[in-house]
Amino acid sequence: MDITDALAPNSDQLDAIELVNPRTFTVAAGGRLALRDGKTVAEIPFEGFPRVWRPSKGMLDVLAKCWGADAKQWVGRRVTLYNDPDVMFGKDKVGGVRVSHLSHIDGVQSVPIRASGRGRAPKPWKVEPLPDAAPVDASQLDAALTAITNATTTSQLDAITTHATNIGIHEHITDAIEQKRAQLEAKT
Repeated sequence: MDITDALAPNSDQLDAIELVNPRTFTVAAGGRLALRDGKTVAEIPFEGFPRVWRPSKGMLDVLAKCWGADAKQWVGRRVTLYNDPDVMFGKDKVGGVRVSHLSHIDGVQSVPIRASGRGRAPKPWKVEPLPDAAPVDASQLDAALTAITNATTTSQLDAITTHATNIGIHEHITDAIEQKRAQLEAKT
């Protein structure tokens, strides 16, 4: 049973703690700038994911250098994120979301990112190119959607989710899984 979805926090954003394994997302339309605690932050939505990603200033440096500063151009591009347990907040190691791979880049990129702490020099951040996504097999997608429709238990949905992840179609069925899970849980 894959518990990835159960790890999701009660939050309106992607949190590092739920990235048990690196995860690749596709940027969706609707990104925006917002104010949080008096600071301007970027909110980046992902296809098939219910919450936004609010990248750190350092990871925004990476995105701007590799993809440009116009976030509207990022729609449809893919990013692999992971939990870096060594990210500091003040004097505490709290972990944070980091970029490891990006689509639409030519070769490995080294981007200087802001170092935390007054007077610290920027440090280089290495980003690997993300290979083109394999085309989705329509018959596998149809079979997964049919299985979701016919599922009668949440354990069946867990098995479908695991299989979909293994064959690379999870991001295409996430909404259907969540809707069916809500229906099944409402009946109990």
